[in-house]
Amino acid sequence: MSNPNKVGLVFAILLGSWHLVWSLLVATGLGQLLYDFILWAHMIHLALKIGPFDLTASITLIVVTALFGYAIGYIASLVWNRMHR
Repeated sequence: MSNPNKVGLVFAILLGSWHLVWSLLVATGLGQLLYDFILWAHMIHLALKIGPFDLTASITLIVVTALFGYAIGYIASLVWNRMHR
């Protein structure tokens, strides 16, 4: 049996950390370079520009994705436990 709270926390940390890294890339000016590389590697041509760093948006992004990650992990753990009774 998996613990839904622990699995939820793992997913929250993973998604929140992923978006923390993205926020740091944007804050340091490296976000556009990474974005351009990813599009180039996938042979996609879009004219999009990464906007300037916004602390409020960054914190919102990290918190919302962490909460979403927690919910997904928690639900996935409940489903896992039910299927493996």
